[in-house]
Amino acid sequence: MLKGKVAIVTGSTSGIGLGIAKELAKLGAGLVLNGLGDAREIEAIRTGIEREHGVRVVYDGADMSKADAVRGLIAAIVERFGRIDILVNNAGIQFTAPVEDFPAAKWNAILDINLSAAFHGIAAAVPQMRRQRWGRIVNIASTHGLVASSHKAAYVAAKHGLVGLTKVVGLETAGSGVTCNAVCPGWVRTPLVEKQISDIAAQRGIDQREAAKELLAEKQPSLDFVSPSQLGGTVAFLCSPAADQITGTAISVDGGWTAQ
Repeated sequence: MLKGKVAIVTGSTSGIGLGIAKELAKLGAGLVLNGLGDAREIEAIRTGIEREHGVRVVYDGADMSKADAVRGLIAAIVERFGRIDILVNNAGIQFTAPVEDFPAAKWNAILDINLSAAFHGIAAAVPQMRRQRWGRIVNIASTHGLVASSHKAAYVAAKHGLVGLTKVVGLETAGSGVTCNAVCPGWVRTPLVEKQISDIAAQRGIDQREAAKELLAEKQPSLDFVSPSQLGGTVAFLCSPAADQITGTAISVDGGWTAQ
């Protein structure tokens, strides 16, 4: 379905981003991986996807906290591949604290990576997508882009902002062949969530399994984690002809969290 297309997935060396990247590669898209990690491990991931799916895969370590680096990533990929078809803004970080104790530096860092990086990537990619008359922008927001939780001021603000940005870009590109949508996952067992599970276990004096159950029971009625491959399938659907008229919207993949 995506043969000949070129996809950039930010924050794709692990977790949700890697799951999405693999699903897009499975459908024939050439990939640009981006993210942090050990260089040898990243190279193993890159070559593994390339070998398994027979697509071109490159890695670019652009720093998503820096506007010039994000815009430079888009420019470099257009120059290297001659096009950019799919932009998945997935890179994200987390920090929790009551609002009165929230460090300003953490606030700035979370907004830079979770929101501003998507803005700069979109602004740089849209002109090329318009020229091609085809493009898919998918912002990985969160259930926290639709509802709030305590102690997550910056994350919730950034993710709500990302959903708002999605709506604006969806309107501005409507009818151009370019769509922009947000995917809002509930709990996914990523390194960010693992830390929260460990914190619950330590605070309650329980094991990891019980802590995971407690985390799910509080918010997610399905009592099961969303998987990165399921999110990859959702992104793939948004890149399919069936989704040509879906734009400017947020799709919840949250086991019923926001239905409550």
